[in-house]
Amino acid sequence: MTSTFESPALASAIPASDGGRLYSLDALRGLTVAAMVLVNNPGDWSHIYAPLRHAAWHGWTFTDTIFPAFLFIAGVSMVISTHRSLASHRSPTAVLLALWRRGLIIVAIGLAINLVPAFDLATLRWPGVLQRIGVCIIIAAPLVLWSRWRGLVGWTLALMVTYSVLMLWVPVAGPDGVVSQGSLEAGRDTGAFVDRRLMSGHLWAQAKTWDPEGLLSTLPAAATLLLGALAGRFLLTRRMDGGRTLLLAAAGLAAVGLGALLDSLFMPINKSLWTPSYAVFMSGYSATALAACYWFADGSGNERLRHHVRTLLLPFVMLGVNALAIFALSGLIGRLIGTLKVTSDAGQSVTIKTWMFGELSRLLLSPVNASLLYAGLFVACMFLVAWLLWRKQVILKV
Repeated sequence: MTSTFESPALASAIPASDGGRLYSLDALRGLTVAAMVLVNNPGDWSHIYAPLRHAAWHGWTFTDTIFPAFLFIAGVSMVISTHRSLASHRSPTAVLLALWRRGLIIVAIGLAINLVPAFDLATLRWPGVLQRIGVCIIIAAPLVLWSRWRGLVGWTLALMVTYSVLMLWVPVAGPDGVVSQGSLEAGRDTGAFVDRRLMSGHLWAQAKTWDPEGLLSTLPAAATLLLGALAGRFLLTRRMDGGRTLLLAAAGLAAVGLGALLDSLFMPINKSLWTPSYAVFMSGYSATALAACYWFADGSGNERLRHHVRTLLLPFVMLGVNALAIFALSGLIGRLIGTLKVTSDAGQSVTIKTWMFGELSRLLLSPVNASLLYAGLFVACMFLVAWLLWRKQVILKV
């Protein structure tokens, strides 16, 4: 079998950093992971600035832009890495198996982290962020390998249309047994019904009857990755210049507008449901951010400006080259310090996180600023790990 990537039209190289990596893509991935770690690790979940919370249901905040950005970037990366693998004469089948292996390992890591601290398979939450990333890679891999432009667009639409039909036109019973059709209320939608049927007892503990990373919403999440793959194809098709970078940014802004239109006329923007409007809207923001990063870090003809931008972005590049490892480590550490206990000065047994946040609260900060400082220090610790790996020239891959 042959892959569409063997076309001579994709042979031109894009400007890359040392080691054959695209500097702007690593930087954007690192910025995304830093934001992920920041919003996932406040000192106190009761005291968080509004942009650092997810939207209560419909709508979006800064926090809701992060996960789709990571999936979009994963799509861009899949195209570039796959192109390079095929250029080194690996067979498409071997590349596919490697991608599937990577996806399965990411799912396994996510499940392993969810086992902490209880290590109880009976109550293990099956869905999760890493699990969704892994499953999206598995779904998208053959589509990216063997589909051309029109094929990728078609599969992206097919995933979102299939999801929409199931969500809007299939009658399902809610947690109370009442049947409804097209409901987008928490726990009453088709996705929640599927999750309860297939994963009862293994869903998000705070909801129990639905999960923000459920099975059905993985379809438009995979479409988000495919939209990133389309952006990756655009980067590879021809050498990028100022005009093509502006075209990528314009396409991103058009997707933002289309997502807003879908939000008004079709299905609301909703991260927990991962509605098509959300997938398109957030992919548009991600494409626009990629175009900006690319222009300043890779495509600018002003060498002095490019040097200064790369210096400024270097800490995020350090995070970006080990993004999954850093994110997984942050999740594991967050669970451990939220479980392991120490004795406070008052003689009480409290978790390490409670003790550390209590110490920060002595700095006469408001509770919300103390919570933000804790999150910032957590991110700083992850930066330190990334710097140590960078200094040792270690890139942890799965």
